[in-house]
Amino acid sequence: MTPTQTLAFPIADINQQAVTLCSAGQFAAALAMVTPLLDDRTLPDDTRADALNIAGACSFALRNVADAERHWRECLRVKPTYAEVYGSLGALFRSLGRLSAAKAMYRQLVALQPHRADAHHHLGAVLYGLGYKEAAEASYRHALALRPDYAEAHYNRGIVLRDLRRPQEAEAAYREALSGLHDYAEVHNNLGSVLVELGRHEEADAAYRQALSIRPQYPEALNNLGGVLKTAHRFVEAELACRLALTIRPDYAQAHLNLGAVLVDLGRLSEAEAAYREAIACRPDYAEAHYNLGIALFRQERLVDAEQAYREAIRWQPGIAHAHNNLGCVLRLLDRFPEAIEAFQRTLEICPDLAEAHFNLASALTRSGQLHEAERGYREALALRHDYADARFGLAALLLGLGRFDEGWQLYESRYGQPSFVHHQTRALLACPQWQGDTLAGKSLLVWQEDGLGDMLQFSRYFALLKAQGATHITFACAPALHRLMARVDGVDAVLDHVAAMARASSYDCWTSLLSAPFYLRTTLDTIPCAVQLPVDPALVEQWRPMLDALAPCRKIGLVWKGNAKHHNDANRSIPSLTTLAPLWRVPGLSFVSLQKGLGEDEARDPPDGQPLLDLGAKVTDFADSAAIVAQLDLVICVDTSIAHLAASLGKPCWVLLPERDPDWRWMHERDDSPWYPDALRLFRRAPGEGWSASVERVRQACAERFGAAPPHAHQLDTSVIEKPSHPFEPTV
Repeated sequence: MTPTQTLAFPIADINQQAVTLCSAGQFAAALAMVTPLLDDRTLPDDTRADALNIAGACSFALRNVADAERHWRECLRVKPTYAEVYGSLGALFRSLGRLSAAKAMYRQLVALQPHRADAHHHLGAVLYGLGYKEAAEASYRHALALRPDYAEAHYNRGIVLRDLRRPQEAEAAYREALSGLHDYAEVHNNLGSVLVELGRHEEADAAYRQALSIRPQYPEALNNLGGVLKTAHRFVEAELACRLALTIRPDYAQAHLNLGAVLVDLGRLSEAEAAYREAIACRPDYAEAHYNLGIALFRQERLVDAEQAYREAIRWQPGIAHAHNNLGCVLRLLDRFPEAIEAFQRTLEICPDLAEAHFNLASALTRSGQLHEAERGYREALALRHDYADARFGLAALLLGLGRFDEGWQLYESRYGQPSFVHHQTRALLACPQWQGDTLAGKSLLVWQEDGLGDMLQFSRYFALLKAQGATHITFACAPALHRLMARVDGVDAVLDHVAAMARASSYDCWTSLLSAPFYLRTTLDTIPCAVQLPVDPALVEQWRPMLDALAPCRKIGLVWKGNAKHHNDANRSIPSLTTLAPLWRVPGLSFVSLQKGLGEDEARDPPDGQPLLDLGAKVTDFADSAAIVAQLDLVICVDTSIAHLAASLGKPCWVLLPERDPDWRWMHERDDSPWYPDALRLFRRAPGEGWSASVERVRQACAERFGAAPPHAHQLDTSVIEKPSHPFEPTV
């Protein structure tokens, strides 16, 4: 008998005893027992392979992974069909993050034992780790075909299906997993996340709570529950859930992020900022936290800080389209339009279908004077979202400013579709139908002021035209400051304040806005009606005359340098200080009268040295007073405010200083006159990069040219504008 034959039984017994020791956790003893057999090439291949497999398992258990790999590889060299070892090496490589090597091992295992469900399951896990999600899903599905009740495979398949954006199938997979893993909190948590994606938030809430009933100290489930509660506007509970998650895991970056989002909803912006900064402290490369921090800072009007936060978000994740878009919004508010345009263009490179970015780009291009490119941007936004009211309104203003009234007026009606506009509320307030351009013959009409005082003066020319459409009675609901003046305008039968008019609204056949009249009456650039001849009360003229006559016998110039501070563009359209107008005082033969109301009145009461100024603006009570004063002046110089429309409607020369940024569409584009007031109004536009002082200097030169050589004279009031016209105005053709 050969030595091998003599030792065969004892060696097999050694391997069996080593297996027993392994089962008892005595890995070092088991390894020592099989070590003498590892290099004995006289042993049968199967016997030596078993010893090598045992040695590999013991080394792996003892965390000697290099030895484990060496033993298992030698085992496969000795016995290439040893299926169990392929599985062991696959697990070893997977634990080391060597997923490609693990994949090769599991594929060998599947090839050797295709009916092993766990082999397909492990292969699926490795494929998922490598990013091969479709292949991973197929492997899990194969495992389930072999073992339909394989709960772990259902669970892992659910994870893959969610990643593949197949949430209905993912839900089904998680519910199958629950049959075997009902006490597994992760399954309930993941099911909740899928239910959130499916919009079934109440069921998601229940799933997260079930996960927490199994494992109360489960920060992920608490964080996710906070998200569901936020969606349900249960902000106080959402805050509590996020804070509990952070109590368990203080460095949980996502919970800090979600807490910040809840605090933003609660209006606690400084606390939200702190939460986002905590998230960033936990994960400096957390792009979403930088982005959300930018939102919180933007809402606090800390634009420079918001810019930095958005730039950090982009640095860590350049593909966040909304970060580029929001950065552009910040840059636009900082008047850095070339950079804003670049940011919006980058947004559209990433996400060409983002309608908001097209709109924002168009707005920035408009304010940069690139009008045709802006029109294209507005139209792109509307092509993507037909009901985009902001884009419709922006395009309307652009077209009206370009004189393209046919389309512009129609689009301008979109203001009624914008919840942020006061116009949106009017339809609900008034208990009568809105006029849609149908016949007014025999009807009573309520004209409702929704827009500014200057708008009412500019478009009051339409009262006579509305009356000419056959309206039997027209009531104008407007601000008290307009009442005395508008009560005498041709076409107006009665003037009420808004409260009184709303109480009587049901008694009218219909209502309209003055700014809708150009649309329904089909006004074009060539058919703009003549300005209304605003009536001036002779008694008020006489009331104000003594104060004006007290000035030296020279030209009298009215001044307004600030508009309503609540106007969206007031920061650009108002002149910062009366001192900016100082050069006008160098023109000889002029006296100046302040028509300034509200903000800026204090400057008129105490003008700078060398700028004598008669302050009347603070004394007027309404536009009837203002009209009586303006009627006795030679010229009005003002910024874009209601006095410009008053003066021009009275036929008085009026020079308007317009801002560089965002001039109102009513002044059109790139012209120094106005078709709305062709004989009375002159525009002085700030050029790009130009300060107010340059515009004022041009006005000074114009004053010198107009008045410098003319002798002063006593002003004579033209009383022909006092009487109301006996017939309605017609559009000029």
